[in-house]
Amino acid sequence: MKGNYINLSTHSGINGASGNGNGNGKMSLGKSIKMYLTIFIATTCIYMVLYQYHISREPFAAAEVVKPPLYIITPTYRRPEQLAELTRLGYTLKHVVNLLWLVIEDANKTNPLVAHTLDRIGVPYEYMVAPMPEKYKQTKRAKPRGVSNRNRGLEYLRHNATEGVLYFADDDNTYDISIFEQMRYITKVAMWPVGLVTKTGVSSPIIQGGKLVGFYDGWIGGRRYPVDMAGFAVSVKFLKERPKAQMPFKPGYEEDGFLRSLAPLDNKEIELLADECRDILTWHTQTKKNAPAQALNRTRYKNTNLEYIDKLLVRP
Repeated sequence: MKGNYINLSTHSGINGASGNGNGNGKMSLGKSIKMYLTIFIATTCIYMVLYQYHISREPFAAAEVVKPPLYIITPTYRRPEQLAELTRLGYTLKHVVNLLWLVIEDANKTNPLVAHTLDRIGVPYEYMVAPMPEKYKQTKRAKPRGVSNRNRGLEYLRHNATEGVLYFADDDNTYDISIFEQMRYITKVAMWPVGLVTKTGVSSPIIQGGKLVGFYDGWIGGRRYPVDMAGFAVSVKFLKERPKAQMPFKPGYEEDGFLRSLAPLDNKEIELLADECRDILTWHTQTKKNAPAQALNRTRYKNTNLEYIDKLLVRP
């Protein structure tokens, strides 16, 4: 029986074949790993070379250009529409960069409701007061509204600004924001049309052959510059060169008097914006006047939301 058994371990052919197979497998795996590593490294190197080439071809980013500042002077006064109109104007100005909003109220002290509204809008601002002189308050004739406010704004600029452009933006007007970018680069004085003014429907410089030859307005009134308050802007530098320039307390002649005080000013020096005065980008809109809100019955509406809302109503 013993002779019938075959000892496989004595067959060197079988053992030799098995050993060579394992060796070849290991060699093949090693070559594959080496090949993949080589491809990976080569691909990475090529990518890095291409990336560096792409970067070298890109121009250096230019330094951010800071636009000349705009100083928007807005006179305001206590009335039911006050907060609504400031909100509307404020969110227009929020689309304009590098701007300081000078909100100046005809009052003896600031109003927390106005300050809260300005904070909520988020436009950089200075909130000041400039009450109308008593002698003008007592007159039975037309009152020079907004004059003390605007002159206070001019005073602020003389002490705090060195460059840029000033613009009188009433809170009851409507503005296309492109006019702010156009006025930003003027050197002395610029003018443009204003819609919804007097019986003519527009107040505008008259341009012929590219030159300012006159003014179109529903009321000339002997004015040298019969323009609307929303229809001109002035360089801060140009203003500061004329330390006596200010707005007169003369109803109907505020714009004309201020522009006259900027003398010497030749018509040839006045820049013409809004496509050389062929477009309307500002409108003298006026909010419907509302009667003061009636007093809240605090007994009937005690502990309701109306107690909070009532505090937000502006009454004269």
